[in-house]
Amino acid sequence: MRNYFCVFFSAIFLCLAVFDTAYGQTAIDSTGLLQTAVNKTSNIFYEAIGRQSSLYNGPRYYFYNPLKIQGSPYFQETTSVAGNVFYDGLEYNNIQLIYDLYKDDLITVLYDGYSYFSLLKGGVQSFDLLNHHFININADTLINNSVIKAGYYDELYGGRSQVLVKNTKTIKIIQNSTGTLEAYSTFSETDQSFFIRKDNIYYNVNSEGSFLSVFKTKKKQLQSYIRTNKLKFKKEPGQALATIAAYYDSLSN
Repeated sequence: MRNYFCVFFSAIFLCLAVFDTAYGQTAIDSTGLLQTAVNKTSNIFYEAIGRQSSLYNGPRYYFYNPLKIQGSPYFQETTSVAGNVFYDGLEYNNIQLIYDLYKDDLITVLYDGYSYFSLLKGGVQSFDLLNHHFININADTLINNSVIKAGYYDELYGGRSQVLVKNTKTIKIIQNSTGTLEAYSTFSETDQSFFIRKDNIYYNVNSEGSFLSVFKTKKKQLQSYIRTNKLKFKKEPGQALATIAAYYDSLSN
């Protein structure tokens, strides 16, 4: 911890030294130099603290045994791609992330490239991965909630009528034609459950009809919009829900 503060105060000293050098220049030049110094100082600081970063406070993460479980439990079946996370009040950009759908677990890799850690769920506010924005919902804080559980949700539309999808995977036991168990299991295809927030209450929607029942005051206008734009819930439910919800919000403005 002593080294931590030494690095911190050294970083501040470096920043002030650069600012003092720029003091005799124009206001615009000095501001630009100061910002450059701050950025460089931040990079040096976070590289120096290394293991003391709050990102690595969670438990060690271990990958599944491929000899026992086949398939992938990860979002879009990818492992360790660059993403952003808002964690413990700080935003971390361009760090390696993995999203385990089976455990609903967000994982990052230590700067050594070999050690993987689960981020403490209570510290994760949101994260961006593979062009998707995920939010962490604490169901205990919601009022009149009976349908949505705590966890990470892919935010398809973030307007007043928020649209979320919960992606999950399960483990299936493989059976042969005689009905006896094989020696391995496999992860299922990704299951999706869709939710709409209206007036701060979440509703589970699994069809066009259930969606329209939530917004029944504008049902005729929404039906006309769906037909005109040829929106297909069964084919692309997430895109259809996000598009219709955005249109509903425009009607309500």
